[in-house]
Amino acid sequence: MSFCDDCFKGKFGQTEHIGGTKCYVATPTVEYPKDKVILLLTDGFGLSLENNLLLADDFARNGFKTIVPDMFNDDPVPIDAFPPNSPSTFDLPKWLSSHTRQHIRPAIDSVVAALKEQGVTAFGGTGYCIGARYVVDLAFDGVITVSVLSHPSFLVIPDDLEKYRDTAKAPLLINSCTIDQQFPLDAQAKADEILGGGKFASGYRREYFEGCTHGFAVRGDMSDPKVKVGKEGAFKACVEWFLKYL
Repeated sequence: MSFCDDCFKGKFGQTEHIGGTKCYVATPTVEYPKDKVILLLTDGFGLSLENNLLLADDFARNGFKTIVPDMFNDDPVPIDAFPPNSPSTFDLPKWLSSHTRQHIRPAIDSVVAALKEQGVTAFGGTGYCIGARYVVDLAFDGVITVSVLSHPSFLVIPDDLEKYRDTAKAPLLINSCTIDQQFPLDAQAKADEILGGGKFASGYRREYFEGCTHGFAVRGDMSDPKVKVGKEGAFKACVEWFLKYL
């Protein structure tokens, strides 16, 4: 037995400021299209969660330069905020009140504007939990050309789905699961009803991962076979979607 190259693989991206916003930047090590970028909009744990950065690295390994903006201005949800890591003392409503659209969207917009100045002309957006809310908003505004939502939070159902169908142009992939209070089974069915069957001409697909819970595509327990299938399957679906449409 000996070492192999995979024994030493870890994060290979780096933190830099783009348009005044701190970002994690994962750049492919092979030739890639310089005019295309994936914006990875995280869950509430932001850049402090290693898994979010590793996801960016994995997109880069598949040939996409990936930018993870610090949407929360160095004030993400603490990693140990919730049980079983700590007593349930974290004040989530208070945190949300100071991380609203008026706080978060300017950071994203500053990154987009700076990247456009650097020659980027096509953006894909992949959002997890709260980040998915902002992918939808970017699609509404015509900023991104491809959308992926994984266990989305803060969507208004059915209003956002109907607005997406009627105003957005970005092909939409949704990664959904069995247990998700933020995007439950009835919301998933409503998405299919509103966007499926060719009703959204740009392209719509929903993946469903049985036995998974909200957060599985980022923080899934890989020792659980169903969650492992879900996490890996959601990432594979994302890559295939971006390869097809970005």
